[in-house]
Amino acid sequence: MPLQMKLSAITLDCPDPLALAAFYQQATGLELHPRSNADFAGLDCEDEVFIGFQRVDGYRAPRWPEQTVPQQLHMCFKVEQDLDEVEVRLLELGAGKPDHQPHGARARVLTDPVGHPFCIVEEAD
Repeated sequence: MPLQMKLSAITLDCPDPLALAAFYQQATGLELHPRSNADFAGLDCEDEVFIGFQRVDGYRAPRWPEQTVPQQLHMCFKVEQDLDEVEVRLLELGAGKPDHQPHGARARVLTDPVGHPFCIVEEAD
């Protein structure tokens, strides 16, 4: 019988937890966890997965799609709005857009301000 485990948190390494939490807070509308600080910050997702950001001295950004510095983690976010509009807003917030886009028109690969790749995926009709 498999264990009954439910994912409760994902934590990303980064050089500045509060700054990276602010990027994802603006992108998702999630609330900053009240005990967030300069070493560890988080976003509360109510009954969903908590997203944490922990300070790492000497942090090196992932190199996607290369693996010279592995990506460490890849998150995907479903979006209900127009994918082009969401992409533009995320780029304004500080996201990057790699040249390599393997998913076609219904998804985009972006990178957060410290290099973690993530996807925005058009919500299926």
